[in-house]
Parts: sequence; structure tokens; C-alpha cells
Amino acid sequence: MQILQPPGWARPKGFSHGISCRGRLVFIGGQIGWSGRGEWLDRSFAGQFRQALKNILEILAQAGGKPEHLVRLTWYVLDRKEYLASLKELGAAYRELMGRHYPTMAVVQVSGLVEDAARLEIEATAVIPEGAA
Repeated sequence: MQILQPPGWARPKGFSHGISCRGRLVFIGGQIGWSGRGEWLDRSFAGQFRQALKNILEILAQAGGKPEHLVRLTWYVLDRKEYLASLKELGAAYRELMGRHYPTMAVVQVSGLVEDAARLEIEATAVIPEGAA
């Protein structure tokens, strides 16, 4: 995996501008903040983020993948201000689950999600290196 950082560009905080890699692609559909059993364990924005990321990592593990194999996360949030107000808690949960690996990311504010209680949804792409799993 190669992080793509154009010369002269400011280093991003918490994400990468681009990543180049080879291997087996894994696509993970949008995950929300309920458990794999469909139970809401925490309805706060940060709690839902933690659970959605845990869900992504559990699905990725089924393909033999690890957090460092994630190359893209796309977040869909209902409220930009709620997202910004939760950054400290999001960062702590992210580092706990992902360490210091920062894939490419986009955060998009949307007008609604299909599940009424969901505050955010995250979809992911991973690349498991050849011979890794």
C-alpha cells in the first residue's frame, strides 16, 4: 500500500488524499450504529460511529482483512454540526479500533437515512494484499 501525497500539499489530518495498492478487493455496504443483531447499544452520534466501525471491521475480518487493509471510508451524516461536536469522541474511538491507519475518506451530509434512529452510515472499501489472507 502506498499513500499518495503530492509534493507541496499539506498533510491531511485523519485521512489520506489517496492510496495505491494491489490485492483482493472487499466492498462493505453501509453500516449503521446497531449491532449485528439489529440492536441499538448506544444512540449517541459517537456511540453509533463506534458500532458502525466495529461492524465494518467484523465484516472485513470475514474476508481475512484487518483495519490496515481499509482504503476508503465514506460517511453519510445527518447533521454536520453533530459530527463536528463529536470529533473528540470520534477520534478516540477511531484510534482504539483502527490505530493510526488513515484511509481515504469523505464525509457527506445527507437529508435522511433509511433507518430512522441512525445518525450516520459508513461504507468501506478494503484491499487485502496478495498472499495476506
